[in-house]
Amino acid sequence: MANSSIFLFFFLILLSPFVFSSTSVSQVLLLPLTHSLSKTQFTSTHHLLKSTTTRSAARFRQRHHRQHHHQQVSLPLSPGSDYTLSFTLGGSSSVSLYLDTGSDLVWLPCHPFECILCESKPEKPNPLNISSTASSVSCQSPACSAAHSSLPTSDLCAISKCPLDYIETSDCQSFSCPPFYYAYGDGSLVARLYRDSLSMPVSLNRSLVLRNFTFGCAHTTLAEPVGVAGFGRGLLSLPAQLASLSPHLGNRFSYCLVSHSFDSDRARLPSPLILGRYEDDKENRVNTSGAEFVYTDMLDNPKHPYFYSVGLEGISVGQKNIPAPEFLRRVDRKGNGGMVVDSGTTFTMLAASLYNSVVAEFERRVGRVHERASQIEEKTGLSPCYYFDNVVNVPVLKLHFVGNGSSVVLPRKNYFYEFMDGGDGSEKKRKVGCLMLMNGGDDKELTGGPGATLGNYQQQGFEVVYDLEKSKVGFARRKCASLWQSLNKS
Repeated sequence: MANSSIFLFFFLILLSPFVFSSTSVSQVLLLPLTHSLSKTQFTSTHHLLKSTTTRSAARFRQRHHRQHHHQQVSLPLSPGSDYTLSFTLGGSSSVSLYLDTGSDLVWLPCHPFECILCESKPEKPNPLNISSTASSVSCQSPACSAAHSSLPTSDLCAISKCPLDYIETSDCQSFSCPPFYYAYGDGSLVARLYRDSLSMPVSLNRSLVLRNFTFGCAHTTLAEPVGVAGFGRGLLSLPAQLASLSPHLGNRFSYCLVSHSFDSDRARLPSPLILGRYEDDKENRVNTSGAEFVYTDMLDNPKHPYFYSVGLEGISVGQKNIPAPEFLRRVDRKGNGGMVVDSGTTFTMLAASLYNSVVAEFERRVGRVHERASQIEEKTGLSPCYYFDNVVNVPVLKLHFVGNGSSVVLPRKNYFYEFMDGGDGSEKKRKVGCLMLMNGGDDKELTGGPGATLGNYQQQGFEVVYDLEKSKVGFARRKCASLWQSLNKS
């Protein structure tokens, strides 16, 4: 991770040797994402899959938990995010945070740091020493209000013990934003807001620098040892803050996740994170040798405004088209429905009615030929699973999003995981294959949140673009390692 800066290229002649100018246009920035989850962190494939399915389910369930505290919002589960991004804050060393499109805050552990119930976590915290150049955020700042779920600044300044006459005269700039509390599926944290310079090296002697970048500094967490780079739709997200410097960089970003299959033995290139890339920019376009983007509209979610929600019309299993329930096609005024495109969840979660229909057709096509591996299902949390000897014929899976022709065919390895069972010597080795879609729960229970989540495992091998200006999400089949190489050679 420390040497990753040599891969960073900025496709622009900078107006300053070290600081990016906000007056520049047509910018494109390429950054590497590193996959963080591998077999080496777990005792067996069963353990790895069970840990991942449990975290995917917990993250999804938490989004439907009714939150009574006005400051309580959702955060990703570690290590469910899987992909990390590195940069520098202030004069400190490089920090690596999980990339998460399902939250809108950049936060990290800071000295002195205590992580409660983190003994079993495979990741080790790397607390940041707050730089002397860092400054606290004022209680009057819009950023403070955003961190406290849009609580009025007058209330926040009162919590910060700003005198009433100061509050009435709008003179509380010297009073810091109070700490905020974040809770999520199996952990929580308390953090304060700071501002400092964020630096992303773009060559050996130049960097992109964001002055007064706002981030959360956590000194105490519960079951969460690693920080997060929030890329969601919100004032505090990294793209939103980047957009204030240059709309061309912040209003559109994409990533292309190199397929990992939890295999740590193979050497592989990073997954490209592309800030500001326009596929219709003919002069600057790089030949990606791939399909055109398939777009679907973003849906606004009044309860979870930071989500990238889209409408799901149905799923095809082979030639059979299974319509999605109506609430997956739109989001209502209470925040119910839709599908969230989420880099911070590993496996795709579906409402029970759609999941059961997909499984029934999958079982009809595969189960009539191959033995059901029920014990493997209990050990991994994936279902259905099947034993097979040599080759298993798996039907093609296609996602149909709202919009004319907005259909995406998933590669087989994105939804059917194959591995060798019995490798520990306790039983005969057998080949096993499991469907990597999960049951998100009964349709009637999915209130106050999305009806489905598109996980990062199912996004592998696609360039997924988030066009915030046009409010669209796009998918294009790509060889992500080749895309990384071609962009670097450009």
